[in-house]
Amino acid sequence: MTQTPSRVLLRGRILDFKAEPQDDRDTDAFTYHEDGAILIKDGLIEAAGPYASVLSQAHDVPVIDHRPHLLMAGFVDTHIHFPQVQVIASWGAQLLDWLNTYTFPEETRFADPVHAAAMASGFYDLLIGHGTTSAVAFCSVHAASVDAFFTEAAQRNMRMIGGKVMMDRNAPDGLRDTPQSSYDDSKTLIDKWHGKGRAHYAITPRFAITSTPDQLDMAGALVAEHPDCYIQTHLSENADEIAFTAQLYPDAPDYLGVYEAHGLLTPRTLLGHSIHLTPREIDVLSDTGAKPVFCPTSNLFLGSGLFDDAGLRGRGICNAIATDVGAGTSYSMLQTLNEGYKVLQLQGQKLHPMRAFHWITRGNAVALGLEDRIGTLAPGTEADIVVLDARATPAAALRMARADTLSEELFVLQMLGDDRAVAEVYLAGQTAKNGSVAARALVGV
Repeated sequence: MTQTPSRVLLRGRILDFKAEPQDDRDTDAFTYHEDGAILIKDGLIEAAGPYASVLSQAHDVPVIDHRPHLLMAGFVDTHIHFPQVQVIASWGAQLLDWLNTYTFPEETRFADPVHAAAMASGFYDLLIGHGTTSAVAFCSVHAASVDAFFTEAAQRNMRMIGGKVMMDRNAPDGLRDTPQSSYDDSKTLIDKWHGKGRAHYAITPRFAITSTPDQLDMAGALVAEHPDCYIQTHLSENADEIAFTAQLYPDAPDYLGVYEAHGLLTPRTLLGHSIHLTPREIDVLSDTGAKPVFCPTSNLFLGSGLFDDAGLRGRGICNAIATDVGAGTSYSMLQTLNEGYKVLQLQGQKLHPMRAFHWITRGNAVALGLEDRIGTLAPGTEADIVVLDARATPAAALRMARADTLSEELFVLQMLGDDRAVAEVYLAGQTAKNGSVAARALVGV
């Protein structure tokens, strides 16, 4: 990472969202400047707007010129598995087979702090390389994996959310804890990491199948004691998973009812997948403010089903979107939008590129309650920024030769983009992907 001056001005085309647009006619929801600038001071955005206007506030400040590229808030991934970096792209059947064959054996390796630290370095390189500046991650059952996850995040000054999975049954040796040890370990990790720098802790019962009622009671106790922590788990991804959960919890009205009974549903709860929901479960989501998380590449890879974005949104439910690596097949939020577009198309639902890019920036920040810190270019927010090149590949460049509007450009990025389309990334104002652009800085231009 090349050190960027503490006060610097980035020049380029600027897109920022103030609300969720339905399409490009909803101009009150976004701002776009063909020749724009972002003024950064000490890791925060001081101003953003037309270049001439922002420049007037920035005498003798170095300018990094990213023209003709597009600058917007960094991408936010709301569901990813840190210990699965080496099982992505593993051939499998459906969810439970895939977990038992690949994921669980792999996660036992994260008891080793040296291995966990090495994987953390690669994990963060991949996030940043694909334009993701904040993410919500499942670590393994081992405290060492959480320490590696947050240590690496702190070194890179990233706003990250994560937690150790709690799982005391239906998992192999070396990957189970107990109700009490899961509480004790989580409590210690919360005290160590939550609120330190840019770190947030997520209380993380993996899913109902791998937790006994006693362990979910302990998770609920943690939620009551630490209401500012997040809660993350999985819900209704797969038909066999739902049936197994019903066997394990015969008194629960449905899958979501398991979590409801243990006090795990709050507006800070993130529920990965949430595909096969009953009417009662949808009512509970609406009432509690818990957030479903759409994981399109994973849902297609495992054949799990189609997420009903429009139906849930119609009930006032706030849906997040995520990669779900390693069942998810790409670290790229651009490719996540690509597959999400197709999942919704199959159900007669539309995803306009303006709404899509809002979703992976401000939209996911809103789901996390962090829109005052990340996801926009508003003054006072953290300078996590992605620089996008819609002409980064020959196919994209050929298509862009016929693109006339911003929405067309965004759709090209959404459908053809990946890490090659990410020209640079800034974390709290510091270059994080290439750093080479710092050589183009000019004073007072």
